[in-house]
Amino acid sequence: MIDKIKKIIPNRLKKQIRLMLHKGDKYICPFCNYSSRDLSIIGIDIPILIEKQVVGGGKRFGGCYNCDATDRERLIYIYLTEKVKIFNAGKNQCILHIAPEKNLSRLLLDFCFNKYVCGDLFTEGYQYPAHVQNINVLNIPYGDNTFDLIICNHVLEHIPTDLEAMKELQRVLKIGGQAVLQVPISKNSAQTFEDFSVTEPKQREIVFGQFDHVRIYGQDYVNRLEESGFKVRRINISNEYMKYGLNIDEDIFICEK
Repeated sequence: MIDKIKKIIPNRLKKQIRLMLHKGDKYICPFCNYSSRDLSIIGIDIPILIEKQVVGGGKRFGGCYNCDATDRERLIYIYLTEKVKIFNAGKNQCILHIAPEKNLSRLLLDFCFNKYVCGDLFTEGYQYPAHVQNINVLNIPYGDNTFDLIICNHVLEHIPTDLEAMKELQRVLKIGGQAVLQVPISKNSAQTFEDFSVTEPKQREIVFGQFDHVRIYGQDYVNRLEESGFKVRRINISNEYMKYGLNIDEDIFICEK
């Protein structure tokens, strides 16, 4: 009976009820300003993610009930607004955003920076917003030293030749600029794990935690970035901004050249 009732309730009304039930003052979403007593469950439980204690992956309380912003999207936004002061530095900035998140890219797009390039590798069967270009991160169609800021959030774990992608991102980054390069990373693994004999999506899910991942990064992730030519700073700002529901274990990897 309950399932039948759920089916006849309009989705809009369901959302209003959900927002009312979870309203509170513990967290506030920086994108939509919804205040909640808790966060919605996102991700799924995969044994390897639990075993490897993968930060930024797996089932967790990390979503906004109103706009669906995730913990890792909010982390980048808070870093850019609170630490970089991106909206206070003027519009004369060139930004590259790979696989842009909906909420973050909307705000960056609306600010009308000098150059704001959104890129993703187009895949058959998917639709992309009009402002997103078909860009392969292994062959970025821009010259050396083009961008003041690069955002690449949970992308590199999909790319077999990730070192080549890192070098390409380093190439187009301006001297004095910074690239924020986030990946899911194992807390208890010193070394990154790869096995390129694993090609089937279901097997990749079992081995790497997601059907389209090709590795699980270990604590040597910084070494891989440095090998690609970056100078790397690893910081954690989560405890400073607990009200935004950030993942306290997720560090930010700030790369410069």
